[in-house]
Amino acid sequence: MTKGEQLKELYNDCGLVKEDVHKHAHYIIITRTGIEKIQYAKNIDVVFEVVLCEMNFCAVKAIGTMQVGDKVERIETYGSAYQATCNNKYYLEMAEKRALSRVVLKMTKAYSLGVFGEDEADDFRNRNQQ
Repeated sequence: MTKGEQLKELYNDCGLVKEDVHKHAHYIIITRTGIEKIQYAKNIDVVFEVVLCEMNFCAVKAIGTMQVGDKVERIETYGSAYQATCNNKYYLEMAEKRALSRVVLKMTKAYSLGVFGEDEADDFRNRNQQ
């Protein structure tokens, strides 16, 4: 199955619409609503743990589980936020959003298809400005 066919299947399975997806020159960005549609369509359970939360930096671990056939898959990943990667001062909330996007995209193998979460867009913008 091609990358395009896999993406189309993900979009159809999760009820994504045009507004849930933005195409960039090098990758695809899924919006916050798209991430949540994927999470609910795939029955991904996510638990968060605050790793570090300080005035100028926050890191959150997301632990995702999803039933695949007769086994449960489990993935851990992190989201962080600080001044250099975030346009607002809501670091804890942004770290949580980024962790959710990352765990959902990892669980569905969307990263391997060139898909990223909207909440990571500040990171892309900052990398391009350096």
